[in-house]
Amino acid sequence: MDPHKFHGKDIPHIKLDPNMTIEQLVDVFAGSGYNGRQLGEAAKLYAKMIKEDATICLTVSGAMTPVGFGGIIKTLIERGFIDWIVTTGANVYHEDHFAWGLPVKQGHFDVDDMKLYENEIVRIRDVYIKFYETLEAEDQIIQKMFANDFTDKPFTTAEFCNLMGKISKENAKYPEKSFITTAYDYDVPVYISTMKDSSLALNLAVHRLQNKVYSLDFVKEIIEQASILYNSKKSGIVELGGGVPKNTAQQTGPLLDQILRRDDGGQDYVIQITDARPDTGGLSGATLQEGKSWGKVQDAHHGMITVYADATIAFPILALYVLSNQKARKPKRLYKKLDAYYEKLSEDYFNRPGIKRSKTKNKKKN
Repeated sequence: MDPHKFHGKDIPHIKLDPNMTIEQLVDVFAGSGYNGRQLGEAAKLYAKMIKEDATICLTVSGAMTPVGFGGIIKTLIERGFIDWIVTTGANVYHEDHFAWGLPVKQGHFDVDDMKLYENEIVRIRDVYIKFYETLEAEDQIIQKMFANDFTDKPFTTAEFCNLMGKISKENAKYPEKSFITTAYDYDVPVYISTMKDSSLALNLAVHRLQNKVYSLDFVKEIIEQASILYNSKKSGIVELGGGVPKNTAQQTGPLLDQILRRDDGGQDYVIQITDARPDTGGLSGATLQEGKSWGKVQDAHHGMITVYADATIAFPILALYVLSNQKARKPKRLYKKLDAYYEKLSEDYFNRPGIKRSKTKNKKKN
């Protein structure tokens, strides 16, 4: 359809009904304009991804778990609507507070932070976290979790989060209040895109000072992520914010095509919810269409929608829409398939003409 000609759907004179369903509300959004229309179309695209059994990645930047949004992620995992996750260490760290019953409160944003500091209160916008009762308590939990694991061989952040989910499930007071424990239950890989830039890594410092060495195999990690795309018939991303999680999921295409010399073409679908501007040159605001020039997405004209909105407003609408009208899917349980996916990508790479294995290469991946 030529967008430069006068045609398209009529704009309705919107009428709201007190008994409207979320599906009807999304139809209202989709039939309007501006970012309301984008939000409505994004919700419908998410439903399409689910219907077509696409492998779906959720990327989460920003402080989403301190405001309770881990509960939404948990529900989507349980329904089979999220197959793998890329997030920040902060979101994983703060999500664990809820599993262990550590206090997180609504606070205020217009405050004197000097007084909060004196009162041992840490602030994330209008969310309060107690320094000792929550952060110090969580630190002790993390330090105990990883005192003896991952110190003798390379590991990935998916393995790190899987163990964290297992321990919290077996020992936490409220294990049902964490999407990390649910990810463990459903074999959903959770990757931390910036491990060292979080309290999770800070808590390993006490063990490193005891000469325990932690070797994060970040290269294996990015190959695993690309292998998920490679082994999927259709693949999509739902991006909450931008930052490193966004690029981590999107760079799977360039790894396959630019580095490994394939021609797979990147993601089939991407939904981006962001408040970042594209004209500043930052990754968070970079348009999905721009991603086509890098080979991050299949098509610059189809299967991509950006909603310029606060994710804390848009994401619940997106999630509730698919929870209301899509049947639960069988979990893909990607975590248990990562080794097989890795091997498949590796074998196909070395079967290409002109590619030879190094004679000194250790075929074991550790």
